[in-house]
Amino acid sequence: MTAACTYTVGERLLTIENVCVRYDRPVLEGVSGHIDNIHRQGLQQGQVVCLLGPSGIGKSQLFRCIAGLQRPTSGSIRLNGHGREVRPGEVGVVAQDYPLFKHRTVWGNLMLAATRHGRDPYTAADACLALLEKFGLVDQAKCHPTMLSGGQRQRVAIAQQLLCSSHFLLMDEPFSGLDPLAKSAVCETLIDVSTTHELNTIIVVTHDIESAIRIADTLWLLGRHRDATGRPTGGAAIQQAYDLADMGLAWNPDIESRPEFRELAAALKARFATL
Repeated sequence: MTAACTYTVGERLLTIENVCVRYDRPVLEGVSGHIDNIHRQGLQQGQVVCLLGPSGIGKSQLFRCIAGLQRPTSGSIRLNGHGREVRPGEVGVVAQDYPLFKHRTVWGNLMLAATRHGRDPYTAADACLALLEKFGLVDQAKCHPTMLSGGQRQRVAIAQQLLCSSHFLLMDEPFSGLDPLAKSAVCETLIDVSTTHELNTIIVVTHDIESAIRIADTLWLLGRHRDATGRPTGGAAIQQAYDLADMGLAWNPDIESRPEFRELAAALKARFATL
C-alpha cells in the first residue's frame, strides 16, 4: 500500500450546507460537503476536488450553485468562512468550450480579467505576464483565440479566471473528448495550477474516473438517494467522499502504475451503477 504523504489540514475554504435544488421534482437534495486548506511543508499545495457522477445526475446544477450563478432552492454555499453565500465572480468558471473574447488577443483577454478587481495597469500587467510565463504562453500573447490550439485556449481560459476570481476555479468536464495524450496534458496543467498558490482550489466536474484519481486529493460521488430496494427516492447528494491524501493516493506522479489506482478505479466504476 502507498504510504500517505505528510500534510496538515488548515482553515475552511468552502462549505456546502444542505443544498437543495427543486423544479417540478428534486434534482439536488441535502448536498453537504466542505474543502479545507491543505498544508504540506515546504510546498505551495492547493486543493483539487473532483465531483464524480453519471450523466444527468445533477453535477451541472451543483456546478452553477458553487459558482454563484444559480441560487439553490434551499441551503447555502459559502467561501473562506464567510457568513454570506458565494457571489458571482468569486469562483472562476472554465466551461468546456473555453470561452474567450475572439476580438481580443491573449494579452487583451488577460488584462481585461486582471483589471476587473481594481488592479492598476502596472500590477495587472505583472500578474498577466507571470501567468503567461507559468503556462508557457508568452509567445502567444499577441495571438487571437482562433490562432491557438485547444490546449492553449484552455490554459488561457484558466489564467483568465485565476486573474479575476479569489483562488477558486471550477472546471466543467475538462477531459471530455480528449485522447490519452491530451488528457495527460490537461492533468499536468491542473496539477501545476494547484501548486501555484497555497489557496488555489480547483473543483473539477467530470465522469472520467481515471483522470479524477490522477489529479485529486478528494473525490465526491454524487448520486441519488435510494430506498432499501435500490429505487431512487429523490434528488442527488454527495453519497461518499474519498480522502485520497489520507489513502496515500494523492500527489503521486506515477499513481497510474500502482495497483491501488486500478483497484480504486474499478471500485468507483462499480459504484456508478448504484448512483
